[in-house]
Amino acid sequence: MSDIIVQLLLILLPVTAASSVMVKNLINAVIIYGVLSLLTAVVIFQLQAPDVAFSLLLVNAVSVTIFLFAIYKTEGEE
Repeated sequence: MSDIIVQLLLILLPVTAASSVMVKNLINAVIIYGVLSLLTAVVIFQLQAPDVAFSLLLVNAVSVTIFLFAIYKTEGEE
């Protein structure tokens, strides 16, 4: 059962990454990036590396927050 979950998530990873790049709205791109990092952490957790998955979640939570803050501060500037 675990192998099926990992395989499904591995199929979703490139789809999510491609949609993150192709979306026009920056906030939506950052949200999709957050989902991508969550899926990656779940795959890593399923592969018996919970410490790496937890570290990945922490780093990506901080990076998503920084990205959203930067978008908020530069909104409307061209």
